[in-house]
Amino acid sequence: MIDKTCDSLERAVADIHDGATVMIGGFGNAGMPSALIDALIAHGARELTIVNNNAGNGDTGLAALIKEKRVKKIVCSFPRQSDSWHFDALYRAGGIELELTPQGNLAERIRAAGAGIGGFFTPTGYGTLLAEGKETRVINGRNYVFETPIHADFALIKALRGDRWGNLVYRKTARNFGPIMAMAAKTTIAQVAEIVPLGELDPEAIVTPGIFVQRVVKEAA
Repeated sequence: MIDKTCDSLERAVADIHDGATVMIGGFGNAGMPSALIDALIAHGARELTIVNNNAGNGDTGLAALIKEKRVKKIVCSFPRQSDSWHFDALYRAGGIELELTPQGNLAERIRAAGAGIGGFFTPTGYGTLLAEGKETRVINGRNYVFETPIHADFALIKALRGDRWGNLVYRKTARNFGPIMAMAAKTTIAQVAEIVPLGELDPEAIVTPGIFVQRVVKEAA
C-alpha cells in the first residue's frame, strides 16, 4: 500500500543533510512551509543552499533559518526588503552568498529542472552583471542570455490538502512556487493543513500529482 504520510514534522525532515540544496516554497509568507522550516532548524542541518523567491521576512520561517546561520548560499529574486534584516546583516558581514536571479528566470530555471530541459535563452538580464560569464546569442535580431536549470536535493512546500499518495491541492495564491519546486527536487516534502482519505480530492482540482511528492505531513502534527 502506498502511504507517503509522515507522523511528525521532525521525521519528515530527518534526512536533510549538511550541504543540501533545499527549495522552499512561498512568496513572502504566502505559501511558506513555516512548520517544516522550524523542524529543519531543530534538526540542525547546516551549510545549506536555499532556493526561494526572497530572503526571509521578519524573524520567522526562512528568516529564522538564516538567523541561525544554517544557510551558506541563497538563490532568490528579491533579497532586500524592509523586514529582511537577518539576511541583510549576514550578507554585509560576508556570512552568506547570494545568487540573484530575476523572478521570471528563477521560476523558469526551476521549471526547466522538473521538465528535464537542459537550459533556455531569455532576454532578461542581458547586458547586465547577471549575464557575466554566461553564453549569449542573437535570435531574430534580439539579444538573449543562456540560463541553466536549478535542481534540488529537497523541496519543502505548503499545500492546503493532500492524500496518502501525495496528491496536493493548494489555497489560491499560496500555490506560487510549490508545483514547480515539487518537480525539480529529488525529495519533495509537503506540509498540509489536512490529510484527506484517498479519493476525496477532486482529480480535476489536483495541481501536484503524487508522483512528484515523497512525503506528506500535517502541519499541526
